[in-house]
Amino acid sequence: MGPKVKSPRTTPINQEVKSSGVMRLSHGRMFHKRGLWLIEKWKKQNEKKPEDKKPKKTTRMVTKQVNGEKNGKTRTVRVNRFPRFYPTEDKPRKLRSNKKSFSQHKHSLRSSITPGTVLILVAGRHAGKRVVFLKQLASGLLLVTGPFKLNGCPLRRINQNYVIATSTKVDISKVKVPENLNDAFFNRVRAARKQAKSGEAGAEIFQQKKEEYKVTEERKTAQLDVDKQLLNAIRTSSSADRKLLVPYLKSRFSLSNKQYPHQMKF
Repeated sequence: MGPKVKSPRTTPINQEVKSSGVMRLSHGRMFHKRGLWLIEKWKKQNEKKPEDKKPKKTTRMVTKQVNGEKNGKTRTVRVNRFPRFYPTEDKPRKLRSNKKSFSQHKHSLRSSITPGTVLILVAGRHAGKRVVFLKQLASGLLLVTGPFKLNGCPLRRINQNYVIATSTKVDISKVKVPENLNDAFFNRVRAARKQAKSGEAGAEIFQQKKEEYKVTEERKTAQLDVDKQLLNAIRTSSSADRKLLVPYLKSRFSLSNKQYPHQMKF
């Protein structure tokens, strides 16, 4: 029997796959299949120039000659040695990043949350309480208050992810929120530690007491000022349910059996 003779190809090598607009072989695959990479024209065009070649990376380890008969003749050492001493405290090192910090993000507000909207807190130590929304701060957090006289919730910041917006609203157009109520207003100021003498350094560790948080006078006056205006706005509200508004803000939100939040209208 003689060698098999291949029958001539009737279909093209590259064709459309099931009339999908996608070819069976890619442009690069056809370039190699047709043998175009052997042509001198393409070789010169795709040849890398010397300036395009990446410089060789510097090696971290170097082999050095060592004198002596029983020292192994060579030894591999680091180019840059590690430091002999390490810091006793780990200092945080700021890493380079292309990401913007949280304060530089664009903070949008839900359409259901407007100044005067009554919100239900679902997280934190005041979870379940109903509060009044005052304004959105530069950091994107919401500034809310109980008022404190009604449910014990003071002026505080909260993320809008942890609130449920209700259809109940209070007209706070006449309430003037002080300009100093910003993110810096809520920062806690830590007292400076006293430097102990060399002889008393050991005893000072056991004598240190845990710092107790105390509300500043500035915060107390701001709370009284905002609550006074807000309570006046609640009492003089023109809505038909104004008598129910005070007990509504005093009561806590809770769920009982067979009550499903996704089926409720707040």
